[in-house]
Amino acid sequence: MPDSTAALPLEAAAEPRTALGAEIAGLGVAVPETVVGNAEIAARFGIDESWIVRRTGIAERRVAAPGELLHEIAAKAGERALAAADVAAADVDLVLLATTSNDELMPGASPRVAAAIGATKAGAIDLNAACTGFVSGLALGCGQIESGRATLVLLIGADMMTRLTDPDDRGTAAVFADGAGAIVLRAAEQGRVGRVVLGADGDSAELIYTPKETGRTVMQGHETFRHAVDRMCEATLAAAAAAGLELADVDLFVYHQANARILRSVGERLELPEERVVNSIEHYGNTSAASVPLALDDARLAGQLQPGARVLIAAFGAGFTWGGTVVEWGSA
Repeated sequence: MPDSTAALPLEAAAEPRTALGAEIAGLGVAVPETVVGNAEIAARFGIDESWIVRRTGIAERRVAAPGELLHEIAAKAGERALAAADVAAADVDLVLLATTSNDELMPGASPRVAAAIGATKAGAIDLNAACTGFVSGLALGCGQIESGRATLVLLIGADMMTRLTDPDDRGTAAVFADGAGAIVLRAAEQGRVGRVVLGADGDSAELIYTPKETGRTVMQGHETFRHAVDRMCEATLAAAAAAGLELADVDLFVYHQANARILRSVGERLELPEERVVNSIEHYGNTSAASVPLALDDARLAGQLQPGARVLIAAFGAGFTWGGTVVEWGSA
């Protein structure tokens, strides 16, 4: 039997390949211009505006204009992330777009985003993990870089959830909104994005879903709330453990912005200092896959994303799906 290593070049046999990691090199967001406050929604249901705030923590949300397309707002966020990273679109290897609300069943929106921004050599993939989509995209994008199959990945979370929402359903009409956020992932000798832990529970899918027949999201709020708190706590602990950290070692917690009461419940159960839990839902609402990058951008504007900061990111969404990771923030 011949020795299979004998044919290897001497350099390959003597020098193992340097392990690559992935870091976040740039962050960008885009939201529709139209702002819808609680007064309009409260009047429709004959309730007080304060009821919406108490139940959700939301004061206003962004809503896409008629004719505004998902791939357009996703492209805007992507362009801003590339500019922040000082990276040319032509150098991007892969565009990942997390969304549940593409304008069409086919084709996916990511090829149109790639074309719009000039990512002429990039592959393009849509992924659907609902509100966990951005975290799932982190796992896929970092995996491509860590395996050496890509050097630059543009990851976008974008949703126009108001188009999947029944305006006559009080439980969802006050919650969901539209927006997009993006990051540039690039290869680094020492990765700043830690292991991404993911989970799923398809047996609970009926608690929140959007049937094709109606195109309107149906949600059993109380049960979804309970699962969201349980699973985001689980993802938080698993992500910290995977990074070899205690929760006290984490500088900032950036969760999917589903509901302010969920954020508060997670923080209380895990005994997290309130000032270290980002809460941006007041002005954006629940933007599904866009909510994590929008929350990251709010933290950036507030001066909370300092170089070297340990940021725990976690999300929960329909499916059920959930996941989390710890990022050491760079200079972006």
